[in-house]
Amino acid sequence: MCSLAASAARTSMFGRSFFLFRKPSTRTLTTRATSYTLNTGAKIPALGFGTFQDPDSQEETVSQALQKGMRLIDTARVYNVEEQVGRGIKKSGVPREHIFVSTKLWCNDYHPDDVERALDDSLRDLDTPYVDLLLMHYPCTFKRGPDRFPRNAEGRIIPGETTYVDTWKAMEKLTNTGKAKAIGVSNFSQGEIETLLRESSTVPAVHQMETHPYLQQKKFNKWLLEKQIHVVQFSPLGNMNDFYRQTGWSKKIAHMMRVIDQPILKEIGQKYGKSPVQVVLAWGINSGRSVIPKSVVDWQIEENLEADFKLQPEDMACIATLDAKARFNDPSLDYEWRLYSDLEGIDGTMRGETH
Repeated sequence: MCSLAASAARTSMFGRSFFLFRKPSTRTLTTRATSYTLNTGAKIPALGFGTFQDPDSQEETVSQALQKGMRLIDTARVYNVEEQVGRGIKKSGVPREHIFVSTKLWCNDYHPDDVERALDDSLRDLDTPYVDLLLMHYPCTFKRGPDRFPRNAEGRIIPGETTYVDTWKAMEKLTNTGKAKAIGVSNFSQGEIETLLRESSTVPAVHQMETHPYLQQKKFNKWLLEKQIHVVQFSPLGNMNDFYRQTGWSKKIAHMMRVIDQPILKEIGQKYGKSPVQVVLAWGINSGRSVIPKSVVDWQIEENLEADFKLQPEDMACIATLDAKARFNDPSLDYEWRLYSDLEGIDGTMRGETH
């Protein structure tokens, strides 16, 4: 059945679309509340809430997401939403100790002398004494200072004078202060993580990276699992977000059929009585990873909460056939750094400004 559906998916990826219907399953599904244990011993929920974009909506939607049952909130300094997220956490009424809060340092604050101050800024805006996870947003460093995207007269990013290893060593010290319970990275290559392992004493607790059925990174995910580095998938729904079609460095592949429109996912969803969105999120969770979809719509938040269910092995195998090695997030030429240098999906990188 999967081979026929996979054939339909390959045909429809860039053109015509058709799919086979399965008879809906009579299996009783159990909505789970999966969590994973980090290498620090802390628990991280498998299903979380992303806060990229929509600053005016974040206070209310974070509050609603927590009230409905979400317990992982992911944000970042560069999103400019930490104050709204902090108000949403307070407004929800959910005790802080029941929430896993993650944020990220931005590249202009990577100088070792700036790292703790930058975290203090985030803690102030989030109105919390600690974050459960602090990530380095990218491995590239920008010139230190208030400008998050420092550019020269030609509009090119001005690099920083220190390295991501220097930043990481400064982050290590923060775990002793209690301000960051765990530290990790985002958007790193395997080689860059290997450098951290070789030159520091702390294994990242988490690597947050683009992962979805179009970019499965099977070999890299296997390696991270072996190193006990938990993966949090950003953009778990792939190119559903218009950002990837509108940003200055948008790649041609971002305009391919949306992941959630794939016939295979519609077919699998009918089997379980679930939407393609729920199937994609369940695929990530069933793969042992956390997923952080974003939404500001009530019914979508509720739908996401019902996406933690068991997928049968044959359906996981079907989804594996969708891997197109299509990486949508690739600002390498804007950031003056060859991101993901040893990973899949770096073809077709475009030049253009992020903002």
